[in-house]
Amino acid sequence: MARQLDEQIVGRYPVGQRLRVLDVGMGQGTQALRLARAGHQVTGLEQDSTMVAAAREALSAEPEGIRERMRIIEGDGRDTGVHFLPGSFDVVLCHGVLMYVEEPDPLLAGLARMLAPGGLLSLLVRNGDALAMRPGLAGDWAGTLGAFDTTTYRNRLGLDVRADRLSTLTATLAGIGAPLRAWYGVRVFTDTAADDAGTPDDMEALLACEERAGRTDPYRGVAALLHLCGVRG
Repeated sequence: MARQLDEQIVGRYPVGQRLRVLDVGMGQGTQALRLARAGHQVTGLEQDSTMVAAAREALSAEPEGIRERMRIIEGDGRDTGVHFLPGSFDVVLCHGVLMYVEEPDPLLAGLARMLAPGGLLSLLVRNGDALAMRPGLAGDWAGTLGAFDTTTYRNRLGLDVRADRLSTLTATLAGIGAPLRAWYGVRVFTDTAADDAGTPDDMEALLACEERAGRTDPYRGVAALLHLCGVRG
């Protein structure tokens, strides 16, 4: 997904331009730190105090120049209007968050308001059109049949969460003034890998296959996750 995001950034902005980036639901700060290391000014917003502590610890180990380019705010992604002025950011990330939000439309509208004209909105969501793939590949036929006509599922943490369909999010993004410009599949071939699986010897080949499948029909349509990129009009 990082390669996909970089592709969209490079395609929209001059090489070397320092962008204002907001990472909503940044978790332990993996993407936020990566973009700060690349020279961008990054703000991470996260409501989980444990994740905030982990992100701050990781940031403290970085060189001073990177620490100065990143700030971390503990808060709810639905309250971006409390923390920031409209149009404050060139890039807004919201990765792995929507599945935990019962009503995502207000959150998405708030994220779009944070974007400057021409700004990039990057979403990573569970693919509601492919929920039957994981149980099907595991041979769970009852679970497979139950997954065809729903957008809810139980994740690996045992939580009941929700997925999003590409068609629904496409309409939503158009409605909030950040229409979809590109989309990718993520975890096309690797969704059934165990959480504790080690790094394979052929990691580069695996990534090449995932990257190719993530931008190619029909493979991207059955990916576990969808990476959607909208652009503020």
